[in-house]
Amino acid sequence: MSDHAPRISASGHDLTPPDPPTRERLIAALSPEERRILLDHGTERAFCGGLLHGQGPGTYHCRLCHLPLFRAEDKFDSGTGWPSFTRPFDPEHIAEYRDTSYGMVRIEIRCARCDGHLGHVFPDGPPPTGLRYCLNSAAMAFVPADG
Repeated sequence: MSDHAPRISASGHDLTPPDPPTRERLIAALSPEERRILLDHGTERAFCGGLLHGQGPGTYHCRLCHLPLFRAEDKFDSGTGWPSFTRPFDPEHIAEYRDTSYGMVRIEIRCARCDGHLGHVFPDGPPPTGLRYCLNSAAMAFVPADG
């Protein structure tokens, strides 16, 4: 048992990382491709992700720990080949890290609860935020609004 109270986001979600046995159970349920992206900071090929096109109203959750990350209403077609969003479900659900891999300087985004790699955020998105959260489909699970 932890000596610290759980950290709760403004939207009411527990941001406490999964304990090691729970994390191992969650990892065991991932496909090899999901593990490669979430745990090894991989990227899926452009235009190949299962969540690239609209799924209707709902929420996109972290594939590993199921924290809500993005709302369908904030999704847009960026033409880049990856699901893109203008803003997160709750800013506290996304952690940002400077990424200098491949000779570029980018901002990597990870799940704030489980530290799973999600993608990157770029300053070239549409209004109202001007941001483009560019995600790997394999890093997310879609939960329909009526489900």
